[in-house]
Amino acid sequence: MSIDIDTARRVAKLARIRVEEDALPALASEFNAVLGFIEQLSEVDVEGVEPMTSVTPMRLKRRKDGVTDGEMQEKILANAPDAREGFFAVPKVVE
Repeated sequence: MSIDIDTARRVAKLARIRVEEDALPALASEFNAVLGFIEQLSEVDVEGVEPMTSVTPMRLKRRKDGVTDGEMQEKILANAPDAREGFFAVPKVVE
């Protein structure tokens, strides 16, 4: 697949990106390079390759999935610019 200047112009418009007319050929060339790389990836044989989350083998840390009330209201409200009666105080925005 090849991207021409008109297609690059349309993609830029759809993405709401302003591209000057003299920069459209370079943009089309970049799109073609990306599509070429994607075509190269589709040629790679991945049969039997397990999906992975990292290049180094590791297990994610696990913790007990238990429901708590947090028990740290004071710590959380200490970061608030304005806290009253145990709640965040915010300015009125609706009249």
